[in-house]
Amino acid sequence: MFVAAVPSEAAIADLARFVEPRLDDGGPLRWTSQDQWHLTLTFLPAVPDDSLDELCDQLAATALRRQALALSLSGAGAFPNPARAKALWLGVHGDTDALAHLATGTRNAAVRSGTEVDGSRFRPHLTLARLGRPIDVTRWLRIFDSYAGPSWAVDDIALVESHLGEGPRGRPRYRTHATFPLLGQA
Repeated sequence: MFVAAVPSEAAIADLARFVEPRLDDGGPLRWTSQDQWHLTLTFLPAVPDDSLDELCDQLAATALRRQALALSLSGAGAFPNPARAKALWLGVHGDTDALAHLATGTRNAAVRSGTEVDGSRFRPHLTLARLGRPIDVTRWLRIFDSYAGPSWAVDDIALVESHLGEGPRGRPRYRTHATFPLLGQA
């Protein structure tokens, strides 16, 4: 499972219009589908069934202590680096300090519920594509670095189940378990 902020329908539609003509079905990039575009706030490698209700309670309480925030997508990058990339992503701009605080809050909520959290540092991004083997994605970075999407309000967070290998072509299938409204408006 993971906790995520999902871009608005308008932001997703704008990004989809930019991405669509650039897709290369036969290439090395495995493009993420637009129904899976999100910003991971906290990754939860294993959520015990007996912790799920407490996790939801903690996430709901955390969300209600945070103000809605405004974000946009622009700029591109690659993990771990452009020369040997395993993932191609878009950057996040706007209220990124508030987003980082929200991510910390969701991580703390998970810990309070007794749920294991991934220890990686929070790096806000939206994954566009993954690669089966490391390759140089400099060409793709030049293309996607020119994208500047519209601003959208993050006014809720989602707890999402990830079912590995159950989606099209062996990719993950995501299902939103619950959403939690943030306090106020962006």
